[in-house]
Order: sequence, then structure tokens, then C-alpha cells
Amino acid sequence: MRLSVPEVRRLLLRLAWALLPSAERVLAWSMWRRRHQYLARACHYKARGAKAPSG
Repeated sequence: MRLSVPEVRRLLLRLAWALLPSAERVLAWSMWRRRHQYLARACHYKARGAKAPSG
């Protein structure tokens, strides 16, 4: 018996949905990334003896 298009779509959606991260995890990653970028930028300017632009 062959699967119909709606059945395949439903199966794929169920499989993909199980792999999606939680909202808390996504937000935590975003906060980590922003902090990492801030620290990397500060270190970049500090290593060159320059003042980082504000903003």
C-alpha cells in the first residue's frame, strides 16, 4: 500500500517537530551568542589598545 501525500506530510511534520529545540533553549543560545559577541569585540579593541565605539 502506498502512502498518500497528506500522510507523508504528516509523518515528516511529526518527525521534524520532535527535533525542534524548546523556546527556552533557543533564547538561552541567543543570549549566550550576544554575550560572546560583546566580549569578543571588547577583547579585539583591547588587544589593539583602542577604545570600542559606543552603541
